[in-house]
Amino acid sequence: MNFSIVIIGRPNVGKSTLFNRLVGRQLALVDDLPGVTRDSREGEGHIADLAFRIVDTAGLEEATPESLPGRMRVQTERALAEADVALLVFDARAGITEADRHFARGLHKSAKPVIVVANKAESSAALADLGDGFRLGFGDPVPISARHGEGFAELYERLRPFAPTPADEDEPPAEAEPETPKPLQLAIVGRPNVGKSTLVNRLLGQDRLLTGPEPGLTRDSIATEWHWGDRDFRLVDTAGMRRRARVEERLEQLSVADTLRSIRFAGTVVLVLDALMPFERQDLTIANLVAEEGRAIVLAANKWDAVPDKGAALARLRDRMTASLPHLEGVALVPVSGLTGLGLDALMQAVVAADVVWNRRLSTSALNRWLAAIQERHPPPVVGARRLRLRYMTQVNTRPPTFALFSSKPGELPDSYRRYLVNALRKDFELPGTPIRMMLRKGDNPYAPDKN
Repeated sequence: MNFSIVIIGRPNVGKSTLFNRLVGRQLALVDDLPGVTRDSREGEGHIADLAFRIVDTAGLEEATPESLPGRMRVQTERALAEADVALLVFDARAGITEADRHFARGLHKSAKPVIVVANKAESSAALADLGDGFRLGFGDPVPISARHGEGFAELYERLRPFAPTPADEDEPPAEAEPETPKPLQLAIVGRPNVGKSTLVNRLLGQDRLLTGPEPGLTRDSIATEWHWGDRDFRLVDTAGMRRRARVEERLEQLSVADTLRSIRFAGTVVLVLDALMPFERQDLTIANLVAEEGRAIVLAANKWDAVPDKGAALARLRDRMTASLPHLEGVALVPVSGLTGLGLDALMQAVVAADVVWNRRLSTSALNRWLAAIQERHPPPVVGARRLRLRYMTQVNTRPPTFALFSSKPGELPDSYRRYLVNALRKDFELPGTPIRMMLRKGDNPYAPDKN
């Protein structure tokens, strides 16, 4: 089993840059603005053959427990308690500050093994002042440059003693375990302050993510491994998405870009609505974005515990959903409460069902029997002097279900008839809620025998 490392330090010393360097890709948001990181973020890191679990944390600050910095501090302390070793990072160019010494005193009290890391030590001037790091009481600092990838050989040597000892070679090899399916990537999205992080915390059964009344609290997309029923999930909480015209600050632009990336890599997306203010324009914009990306989607009407007349409210929601999202006919709408836990089992059942539909494959013979019947029931329009004929249909992909439709004049088929085919396909083959892609192709049945 790999060991775990937590990265700790004051704001803007390069903790997230170091985290990204160790995991080998841009997972954590990085910006010159101090205090970008708020939630703890986990990843699988490595240096050469040394593999470990790495946790990036928020910059520690003295604050009252109920304040935002205080809640961030609690998360960092929890990550420290679960780690095998801590990397205390300071800025080699700025030298040791009182804040660095304060964090060092806290780490001494924790009795956790600590390695001091002097980041931004690419210049000769910074290297000359490294002796300051010794005064933190954890031995000589390791000079690195996370941005340029320098100094990691020495960090490797300092981390090596914490790696687990390999099993004796005389022991019989363990039997190979059957390969397990990959976790379902589940992204939780929505506009700011609809309760996404509260909902994720309730699903996980712990306060893994920061919550509070402050809009835009979540900045990074935070992924957490989770198990529900007989399925493994990779649960991703994302930053709230405001209307594009309102996004002006660079940091919010980075957060929104991170959310969009999470949607593209997701299998299923839960769009969280505020049940007290549902289906605002931005909700519909996000739903359409998820559909355009071809992801499976489930709608969660959060804060349901605060809705007064639940029966009438649910009826209004369903009517509005049918009118506003006709291209996602049959999409699941689940009333939930992240605060009380209401409806979470129903939500996850809907997520699993949506994933099944998203991965469904239809046989070519069944599709072409359906195509012949649908043309008899509602023939394609006449173009010029002749009626269009749809000759052949096959499914070319899943995730989402994607179909190729062959016709002699595909460019002449009206969009209205194409929508009719998609809706009929959704209804007749039970493909509720999932995006369906239909590509028009010119020609006869490509699998028919050559008449010549």
